[in-house]
Amino acid sequence: MFSRFQRFYNSIKLLADLAAIGVAFVLAYATRFWSGLPHESIPPLDDTLTFVAFALVLIPVTYRQANLYTTARARTHLGEVFEVFKATLFASLLLVSVTYFTRERYSRATIVIFVGYTFGLVSVVRVLFRSFMHALRRRGHNLKSVLVVGAGELGQRVIATIEAHRELGFRVVGLLTRHPDKVGTTVMKVPVVGLWSQLGATLDQQSVDQVVIALPLEEQAAVRPLMDELAQRTVDVKVVPDLFQYMTLRGGFEEFGGLPIINLQGGPLDGWNRVLKRVFDVAISLTALVLLSPLMLLLAALVKITSKGPVFYRQERMGMDGQTFEMLKLRTMRVDAEAQGAQMASKGDPRTTPLGALMRKTSLDELPQLFNVLKGDMSLVGPRPERPVFIREFRQKIPRYHLRHLVKSGMTGWAQVNGLRGQTSIEKRIELDLYYIENWSLLLDLKILLRTAFGGFLSRNAY
Repeated sequence: MFSRFQRFYNSIKLLADLAAIGVAFVLAYATRFWSGLPHESIPPLDDTLTFVAFALVLIPVTYRQANLYTTARARTHLGEVFEVFKATLFASLLLVSVTYFTRERYSRATIVIFVGYTFGLVSVVRVLFRSFMHALRRRGHNLKSVLVVGAGELGQRVIATIEAHRELGFRVVGLLTRHPDKVGTTVMKVPVVGLWSQLGATLDQQSVDQVVIALPLEEQAAVRPLMDELAQRTVDVKVVPDLFQYMTLRGGFEEFGGLPIINLQGGPLDGWNRVLKRVFDVAISLTALVLLSPLMLLLAALVKITSKGPVFYRQERMGMDGQTFEMLKLRTMRVDAEAQGAQMASKGDPRTTPLGALMRKTSLDELPQLFNVLKGDMSLVGPRPERPVFIREFRQKIPRYHLRHLVKSGMTGWAQVNGLRGQTSIEKRIELDLYYIENWSLLLDLKILLRTAFGGFLSRNAY
């Protein structure tokens, strides 16, 4: 029954997409030829009909190849829109190629407008449809029944996750355990319906759409007979590996030459993400240097006038992958400030000059780090870099401290805009730094920069 409903659901999606594509073309045609935009001539009717026919075939076929007509309950709204964007872009290239080689060349401006409208309308339709299905599932409709093999900690985590995301439409109908005394009891309000060895009999007695195997590492020997039994069934099978306890940052699954790999630790900035962040850094830092150069020149002159010594202070810091670099700052302390060795700044530090105290309070002494960003040693946003002499101590005392070096150090960061500067909790700072790395996006970078610009420079903990 569920597969029949899925086919009906996919048919509705296909019809909605076809309607959206048709409306998109009408809007594109009207925008190009009826809105007053300059154009040479209106294409003949037969050319228009041919193009529409190609579009109504090629775009849905491309969507199908992109798995946009398969079940993807765990996909987010944003993930759905992104998949539609990629598939629409590919379909548009295919559409242009087919019309070109068949000599049915159509107005390029109309095609560009049509592709934009198609992406927008299909995305809106998909998000509305997904929202409707989520609401339907929250009310107990269109649910997939799930049997969980394993009633221990991992199995309970599966139940908790499913309950936390009821909009995805899963319902745990039973648990299988290895302990005979637990059969007939409940775990997190879910009945324990049998033993692992009774998997086949349980599937014969109950209507189950999906089996989730959630066994601890020490019980992996039991997986083979379970899989042998499931190989004779048409039920969906999922395995939750008991490795999440070892995942430290951005863990997940990868594929290496067709071999599935579980990634326990990794960084967020690979491929295009790294390129986008670097372009963002260069563009913003160059703009900031141009706009702030008069202020920086004024501050440099004041530093030179009010105290003896160089204008800039260079300090060794540790950045991405544990590489050290010289971080630039406007000098805020006396030249002999570290004659007795490296030490952290403190509130009311006697080594600070009067002008230096003001600059540290407002973070204006950090402005020369825009040159570090331009050079590539730092990023605009990221964990604040620390001195190697202190890092050796922090690594021994604070678990996961080293993970903050998976990305470039930043002029500002998530910890700083949340008030954690100066001699505040290192542990809390690391927690927020790792949150930033785990959830990195250009949008988050922009949010942090805006919060820094509108109040982030001033902090009661800055000294």
